[in-house]
Order: sequence, then C-alpha cells, then structure tokens
Amino acid sequence: MKRHPYDGLPRHANWRRALVGASIAEVDPVVSFPFKLSATDRIATAGSCFAQHIARHLRRRGYNYFCTEPAHPMLSAELAQQYNYGTFSARYGNLYTARQLLQLFQRAHGQFSPADEAWQEANGSWLDPLRPQVQPGGFAALRELQADRRAHLAAVRQLFAELDVFIFTLGLTETWRARSDGTVYPVCPGVSGGVFSAEQHEFHNYTHDEVVADMLAFIDALRSVNPKARVILTVSPVPLMATAEDRHVLVSTTLSKAVLRVACESLIKAREDVAYFPSYEIITGAYTRGSYYADDLRSVTEPGVAHVMKLFLKHATDRPAQAPVPTPNPAPAQRDAHLARSAHLVEVNCDETALDDGTD
Repeated sequence: MKRHPYDGLPRHANWRRALVGASIAEVDPVVSFPFKLSATDRIATAGSCFAQHIARHLRRRGYNYFCTEPAHPMLSAELAQQYNYGTFSARYGNLYTARQLLQLFQRAHGQFSPADEAWQEANGSWLDPLRPQVQPGGFAALRELQADRRAHLAAVRQLFAELDVFIFTLGLTETWRARSDGTVYPVCPGVSGGVFSAEQHEFHNYTHDEVVADMLAFIDALRSVNPKARVILTVSPVPLMATAEDRHVLVSTTLSKAVLRVACESLIKAREDVAYFPSYEIITGAYTRGSYYADDLRSVTEPGVAHVMKLFLKHATDRPAQAPVPTPNPAPAQRDAHLARSAHLVEVNCDETALDDGTD
C-alpha cells in the first residue's frame, strides 16, 4: 500500500535517482514525445542561433531537411554559408521572438508591410531592416534588395505551405520595434545597420501572455495554409548578450528564459500536435556543472549540442542516433582549440553577438 503519492515514483521523477551520480552523457530528461519524425517528413527550422544546430544534425543524419531558398549552384559552400543560405530553411536570419515569426508569416502572405522598408548606409549600400546581416556588405541598389525580398517571401510562403514539421527555437523576450507600426527588428537599429532614433524606435520586453498570443496566432495561421503541420518548440539555452533593462544581464536572462519556457508549456496544452523538446534543460541543467558552455559562459559546446541531438533523434524521430555523445570534457591540451571551434559553431550566424562591442 502506498503511504502517499511519492511512494514508488519512477526513477525519472526523483532528483537523486535521476541525476545524482549519473554520468553527464547518460542523463535523459525526455520521458515521452507525442509524435515521431520520419525520414520523408519535410522538416523546417527557424529561431535563434541555437536552432542552426538542429538543422546541421538533421542534415548529417539524412533527414529531409526542407529548404526552399537554396544557394545558386555556382556558389561555393563557403560563400553560401557566408550569405546565410541553408542556415535556416529560408534566408530569414535569426527570428528571436514570437512576434518576429508572426510578422514573417504576415509579410509573406501580404498581411503586413513594414513602413521601415530599407536602410541606406553611409557607403551607399542598402540593408533589409529585418534581415540586416544576411547579405554581407549589403545590396548595391534598392531594386536589388526589393527583388531579393520578393524572392525570399515567396520561398517563405512555399515553406509554410509544404512543410510537415516546423521546429522553432524561441530565444528572446527583449526586442526593439518601430513606434509607427510595431515592426519588430532582429537587433536594435544602429547596431548592425540603420540609425537608432528614440523618436522612431522603442524597447519592449514581451510577457508570457504576449508570447503565447503571438505563437497561437502563428500556429493557427500556419494551419490555415497547411492543416497537417506539426510544430516542435524549443527554448534556446544561449544567454542574452546584453539587456536593455536596468538590471543585471543574468537576471534578465533568467526572466526571459523562464517566460519562454512557461509559454511553451501553455502552448502544448492549447493546441494539438505541438510538442516541446527540452534542449534548454539538457544544456543548462545543474548536472552538467557548466561543462556544456565555453569559457565565455554563453557559447554552447559541441558535446552539449551532440547530447541534445542524440536525445532528439532517440525520442522524436524513427531512427535513433547510433554514434555515442562525444566526451563532455576534452583533454586539457585540446581544450582551448576545442572550445574555440565550438564557440564558432554556435555564433557563426547570430545577430545578437553584435551587441557586444568588446569593451570592458
């Protein structure tokens, strides 16, 4: 006879039995997952910088990573990466917030046209305010930018209409937006292009209710053009590079990630075929003792990414990973080079890193 509800709990429900003394690579917080991805499913990704790792591993494992905006065949792999082709399923760059994602859908379907159409830089080049870093050096002419945007939004429409599974990594709650029409930028104007104006731009920190409302609006819009679309949500474990709130960046990071994590919980209860995968918990859990972060305490190391993806493949796909997770703690002689490579992997296409000016 049970004396109380905590008698006879399964191992995963007890902190000591699930975590204390377990090797890092053996920890698996995914108890169950509501559906499986097959090799034929068209899988699309978007979100913060961490979402890039999911795309990379899915491609390596032979899954049908769905990309509707590929590079020209004449472009080398190095140049394609530099110009953000294949970083995500379309060339939209980082989508850190739920509002960015919703506005992307609305722009692609002619439901929203930002007043802030283009930025002309001092050297005469043109930048897309909502994709300021996808075209290194900018566009030579406004017409070139506009033509590229039309092609991009057409690719986004195709993506949403034809994907089977959409994986979105929520990264931030803090954002900057246009006062005139609420256009949300991936990074504050003036950081990676454009000119900041307190009269034209305002800071906003999204609440749980706002994130949930935006994501529900997106999911419903997605299913209006693609009724069978399934959605997987994750939260980026990468801390904020900087905060515009008047408080310590650690406190802002904790609040932002908590809001996003709770929002995901609300969303999976509100809609069918919406799942949450705990990549955030796998990387940030106390059991890792910080070993899944590089020396900057922000960049996720490749062993951490491999742990996340091993569990993702095990629980969310029909073909579990066979290769073991790399050891979390490289030999001392290899450590510096290893961390440098790992940091590069996660930051290679991350708009938010521009917020760090390198000064002390």
